[in-house]
Amino acid sequence: MAPRDSTLKHLESAAAAALEKLGKDLVAIDLTEQMVLSEVFLLVSGANERQIDAIGDEVELKLALLGEKPLRREKSPHWILLDYEDLVVHIQTDEIRQYYMLEKLWNDCPRIELMAVKDDEKKRTRD
Repeated sequence: MAPRDSTLKHLESAAAAALEKLGKDLVAIDLTEQMVLSEVFLLVSGANERQIDAIGDEVELKLALLGEKPLRREKSPHWILLDYEDLVVHIQTDEIRQYYMLEKLWNDCPRIELMAVKDDEKKRTRD
């Protein structure tokens, strides 16, 4: 089973929003084969608390334009979690991301290629 098209659309919007606010090291993890509540995790790194706040705000704004509101928003100085049920966005400082290593925790799950990342890389090589 693969993530639903609507989830993938929201994933791409969230990824593009994160990149607009200079989020880095984006990783999308397909959880559909696992027995978890969400279909996809999006992991994003930010340089500091202000940046992760900006990324979180932009993700919420872009998904709100699609009619989506997080069921839950949790925040600490180093981590923001936005839970959209089928999509959960984790925005973390580099240090916290290295400490918790969610990529390694879900290492057996497939990764989802993000068009937003590809487009961003193309844009950066042209500039």
